[in-house]
Amino acid sequence: MHPDLAEYGPVSFHGDPNALYDRHLVFDYAIDPDLATPRERYEAVARSLRDVLALRWLRTKKAQYEANAKRAYYLSMEFLIGRSLASNVSNLLLDPAVRAACREKNVDWYELLDQEVDAGLGNGGLGRLAACFIESMATMDLPAMGYGLRYEYGIFKQAIQDGWQKEKPDNWLRRPDPWEIVRLDHIVEVKLACSFQLRGGLLVPVPGKPSSLLGIPFDRPVVGYGGETINTLRLWSAGAPDSFHFHQFSHGDFVGAVTETLAAESITRVLYPDDSTEIGRELRFLQEYFLCACSMHDVVRRFRATNRDWSLFPEKVAVQLNDTHPTVAIPELMRILLDDAGLGWDEAWAISGRTFGYTNHTLLPEALERWPVSWFEDILPRHLEIIYEINRRFLDQVRARFTGDSGRAARMSLIEEGDSKKVRMAHLAIVGSHSTNGVAAIHTELLKSHVVPDFAGMFPERFNNKTNGVTPRRWLLQANPALAAVITEAIGDGWIRDLSQAAGLKPLAGDAQFQRAFRGAKRRAKVAFLDWLSATTGQTADPDSIFDSQIKRIHEYKRQLLNALHIVILYNRLRENPHLDVAPRTFFFAGKAAPAYHLAKLIIKFINNVAVCVDNDPATREKLKVIFLPDYSVSVAERLIPASDVSEQISTAGYEASGTSNMKFMMNGALTIGTRDGATVEIAEEAGEENIFLFGLTAGQVDDTRGWYSPYWHYQNDPETRVALDLISSGHFSPGEPGVFAPILDVLLAKGDFYLHLADLRSYTEAHERLGRFYSDPAAWTRAAIINVASSGKFSSDRTIAQYAAEIWNLAACPVESRKTAGTSA
Repeated sequence: MHPDLAEYGPVSFHGDPNALYDRHLVFDYAIDPDLATPRERYEAVARSLRDVLALRWLRTKKAQYEANAKRAYYLSMEFLIGRSLASNVSNLLLDPAVRAACREKNVDWYELLDQEVDAGLGNGGLGRLAACFIESMATMDLPAMGYGLRYEYGIFKQAIQDGWQKEKPDNWLRRPDPWEIVRLDHIVEVKLACSFQLRGGLLVPVPGKPSSLLGIPFDRPVVGYGGETINTLRLWSAGAPDSFHFHQFSHGDFVGAVTETLAAESITRVLYPDDSTEIGRELRFLQEYFLCACSMHDVVRRFRATNRDWSLFPEKVAVQLNDTHPTVAIPELMRILLDDAGLGWDEAWAISGRTFGYTNHTLLPEALERWPVSWFEDILPRHLEIIYEINRRFLDQVRARFTGDSGRAARMSLIEEGDSKKVRMAHLAIVGSHSTNGVAAIHTELLKSHVVPDFAGMFPERFNNKTNGVTPRRWLLQANPALAAVITEAIGDGWIRDLSQAAGLKPLAGDAQFQRAFRGAKRRAKVAFLDWLSATTGQTADPDSIFDSQIKRIHEYKRQLLNALHIVILYNRLRENPHLDVAPRTFFFAGKAAPAYHLAKLIIKFINNVAVCVDNDPATREKLKVIFLPDYSVSVAERLIPASDVSEQISTAGYEASGTSNMKFMMNGALTIGTRDGATVEIAEEAGEENIFLFGLTAGQVDDTRGWYSPYWHYQNDPETRVALDLISSGHFSPGEPGVFAPILDVLLAKGDFYLHLADLRSYTEAHERLGRFYSDPAAWTRAAIINVASSGKFSSDRTIAQYAAEIWNLAACPVESRKTAGTSA
């Protein structure tokens, strides 16, 4: 033994001398386990769990490699995975063992969970959907992998100051992430036709000076339920090939010596750079290419490890593009096949087209990305050549097929002509893939009829629907243990893997004993949420009130403003008649506004100011409360959704692609109040319209109103609408801030109320009146809530992924031999 160690003797651990937890504390931190901080304890537990799953992770890779199985690769700019510890423990079926170990070592399990920050890898529904999908793929034993970017900073941490949103850096990687493993042997070189410099703190391109970036892969385990299949989420971090110029440093240019490193690392520094500036948009463009170049290189490497015949590529590889963001993967694969593999155009194009599937997530024209041709010329000139050739050949087909339609070629071209030419990425995604899917039935139909009708007419066989879903493991089993236990006691635990089995609850919907158990679970979820709310914000609410929640990214089309206008109407009613017989309500809002989206930030301010007025008015404070939860995240949603009675899904019909919060609320027994939009249409079909509260114009009616709609008609003819708007205009909600909400009134009246808030306000108010009356009958309300849970099977991401696998990817399960069968130890 080394003399420096002799005086200490052998290391002693609590209990088992091979205890992973103690060993990590001692050898990773050189600390006495009894003196460890809560964060150190969390990291030790997480690393111990990663040790447990490591062999299973390796077994998964080995099984898929030896089977030479076809794999699906899911490319997404976002993976909103939230926290991983509780999810991994649950999916590994180790919950009882881990909790017992925590008790033995006097570790507070809930304190431990709170030490983990939400991974800053996504913003909203797009990223959360991707996280649900990769979990379902693992649960279903599908050989699959996710590819994304390892952002150093998430979108931002949201604080509320004087009612205003304030953005703060979300440095989620400040402390080590115990789940990730860096793979330095799989670094990818990404070549660019220009270089970048930092000027005045901005990343500025330098055309004509070729450069390279390094894509450094970090792997995270994706644990399927049961813990047998553990797939991989690979995240790319950007670095520079030459990270340090010693000569410059030696001569005093300390900043210049590391400029290339700073410039390269800026590529993955932050999720969603500010797109209100050209430099911010160009950085976003560069992020997208960086993801695609790294990922497609890795996909090809994996294919070539077991296959030499390029014609087999689509038989072994399926690449799904999560929205238009990764579309440049199409010309990137073409470049590899043409330039590196030496294939001819026709063969390369056939392989590429059979490889890619494209998921569209939006009906908003501004969200269908169009990148300037000049950026391709400066950064990716070879890709532009390929895009031009794709377009030339495609337009030849269009002209040959539609000889009498002179405008069709211009409409369908991949290039948007004008003073500044742009590449239409959605057009490229459709032309370059064999499948284009929407994410809800109404969304897919509107996509075909309104957004890309020419393409749907030319390629009808490529268009299909895959209604979104969410994983019941995280959003019911883990988020709502009380309700999960009630369900399991009633029908068994088969629903965890097959949510369609929740239909077994329907015969119990009217059963008095089951209703009591169901209401008891909801009450426990409310109390748990209020305990957390009080501890973290100092706010409180009445658990007997209706918990009415709208938790979404703040946007005009999602209509948080409509919700707030209805609250103003309720506020006025109670001021006029404090004894009005209405059920007490607590309205919860949560969501972030893009930093450059000034109206969305003003809506947040308005909601917070209304909350203050409601709280300060003795006529309303006992029956009405408004709470805006700052810094909305997956972890916040996991607390609020189980506690909610009402789910607000009130977007302007025809604008929400699908929505997924609607599904999470439904699984947890909240009743929906919503428009006939996105997946809410299908929720109504599954649960029955009598068990939710629909209101407002349909998508067709929204279209029909465009030529003649006047919000002033509603202002002049609906007294409650007029009083509400006049109260806002009077400065009632903005004392000391005169005119601060004038832009909101301007949007609602002078600018034509594009998203039809006033057109739907009366119908929305009446739907809430029906809701209030219904809530006064606990048995009827509980029956409807149970039916909603029982009808939620369609909205499991397992169902969605099964459809992708069978109908788009042609992907079969590759079960991993269990450790009992294999005779090995995990």
